[in-house]
Amino acid sequence: MAYPPKYHQENDKQHLIEVIRTFPLATIISVENNQAFISHLPLILKDEILIGHIDIYNPQANLLKENREVTLIFSGPQCYISPSVYSTTQLPTWNYIKVHLKGKVKAIESKTALKQSLISMTEFLEAPDHKYILEPDNPRMERNLDYIKMFEIRITDWEGKFKLSQDKKPSDMRNARAELIKANQISIQTFLDKVF
Repeated sequence: MAYPPKYHQENDKQHLIEVIRTFPLATIISVENNQAFISHLPLILKDEILIGHIDIYNPQANLLKENREVTLIFSGPQCYISPSVYSTTQLPTWNYIKVHLKGKVKAIESKTALKQSLISMTEFLEAPDHKYILEPDNPRMERNLDYIKMFEIRITDWEGKFKLSQDKKPSDMRNARAELIKANQISIQTFLDKVF
């Protein structure tokens, strides 16, 4: 049997792109001498190329070089699904949306490209209201350009894992969907109330 089951495999690339655009904070995994290096960085997708920036003091920065392979994970909403949300007898489960990618890295050394990329990423992340605009002559950005490395990742492999109770009857799928929405809203507030 294939894993994950076919009904949990998402093969529509537009759906995967939507996850990347809606939840752009990626987990980036590089391996060097059997040691994994992991960072969490926002990446912006443009024409099947992911664009990102990393602090020069991050140990993974030296691994984001020409033609190195990386693995990326983008995480959408996720939650525990109680059998109580189903109209049929079920066991407890966990629903989630994940996109796994593999890609080849290319370091971008141009300060002009880095500056424009920071401006473009800010513009993307500020959408739709654009309450903040990173101006090209921002002195803080200028002072920090030497401490940021820009990189691109050309995606070589796409894999979507959308576990959303697709193996259940339509009414139970709808119930699980509603639970996913509700649980994410409640869990965020509960967590923030505990830590902040």
